[in-house]
Amino acid sequence: MSHWYHQIGLPTPSGSLQEDIDADVCIVGGGLTGLWTAYYLARADPSLRIVVLEAEFVGFGASGRNGGWLSAELAGSRSNYAAGHGGVEGANRLARELSASVDEVIAMCGEEGIDADIVKGGVVFAATSAAQLARMEDELAAHAQNPDSSVRRLDAAEVQARVQVVGARGGTFDPQCARVQPAKLVQGLASVVRNLGVSIYEQSRVVSLRAGSASTGEGSVRAPIVLRCLEGYTSSIPGERRTWLPMNSAMIATQPLGASVWEEIGWQGRELLGDFSNAYFYAQRTADDRIAIGGRGIPYRFGSRTDVDGQTQEWTIQSLRAVLHRTFPAVSSAEIEHAWCGVLAVPRDWCASVSLDRATGLGWAGGYVGSGLTATNLAGRTLRDLVIGHDTDLTSLPWTNRKVKRWEPEPLRWLGVRGMYGLYREADRREAAGLNAPSRLARFADAISGR
Repeated sequence: MSHWYHQIGLPTPSGSLQEDIDADVCIVGGGLTGLWTAYYLARADPSLRIVVLEAEFVGFGASGRNGGWLSAELAGSRSNYAAGHGGVEGANRLARELSASVDEVIAMCGEEGIDADIVKGGVVFAATSAAQLARMEDELAAHAQNPDSSVRRLDAAEVQARVQVVGARGGTFDPQCARVQPAKLVQGLASVVRNLGVSIYEQSRVVSLRAGSASTGEGSVRAPIVLRCLEGYTSSIPGERRTWLPMNSAMIATQPLGASVWEEIGWQGRELLGDFSNAYFYAQRTADDRIAIGGRGIPYRFGSRTDVDGQTQEWTIQSLRAVLHRTFPAVSSAEIEHAWCGVLAVPRDWCASVSLDRATGLGWAGGYVGSGLTATNLAGRTLRDLVIGHDTDLTSLPWTNRKVKRWEPEPLRWLGVRGMYGLYREADRREAAGLNAPSRLARFADAISGR
């Protein structure tokens, strides 16, 4: 169980689907993508009969286990988006919409009374080696292509003034980012959606999804529009095993830390924190004064299998503990009270997509490559416009109706992902040992992965 659910308690699932019913829109997946889509559709047209089918309980997957980064980070590869329709300006438009979506989520939570421990403190990325500094410069150059980017450079002293990261040589800061408690957000949104008249059936695992219907085996929903919003669990649907790669990401959370520790670390602005390593970490200072930190761990399981109820391996826990202690020696004696993992979706070209086939009524959204907390909101609003049939700025974004290339069959994708992250970890070891430029191993990993 994630720390987030330890904090608020696991929800009691509502009733499952036990009969055949009709709807106008059937949404498969009760995570943030599905819930945002239901929310905006119900707001746009209260007469719509909307049904959400969820295999466990709403927010069971990545929506209730993520790092709590409500960020403007692009969900995927900027260069790959720019290579599609819209070019560089199209990629910039997507980035602007994602940035605006941060404030959209914050505003909506205020309007709907969702208390999700939101603090808009921005995000700091720290560079702790010469190679990371070089990678940081590449990131800044990419942001420079977008005139609306709010990312700025920090020198070493400016990083340390915000968060005392050991060995920081410089960094970046983006004010357009907020900390959030993921389980509070997804459960609060589910409550709002139910109050809008949306029917949510939990413990209703879809075993068959096709044009016009979705079936759980116990019952089915007949609807002209069926939307697949399963993110990393897409591989559980027959015929979709190679659509998106289910990538595992893990987190640990310390015990609450005392005032003396926070005096040494700083972090008074509650910024989100990451680094420029190849196998990067992501962290937050939680509302109850813990450090929650995550990374990829063992990223992929053979055959596109997913985790079992968020359980993670001891090797991954120890790896994240080492990153935590290296970054913040002041917490070396603190207990690790919680460890968990979740599954995200990675498309073959590392770019998210939002689509609706008007001929079949089948649609989907996802493939956020680990940057989905904000992207789910934008995807939900985009699906709303596609379903209602409105041509808007959102329906012309470069991720809309983007073609999805399938992953290679096994054992090629298992070997490829294992090899990719092996190269990244070896590159990080060489860079930390004093390499003055980004390791060629990481560049090779990027090339074979399609990032």
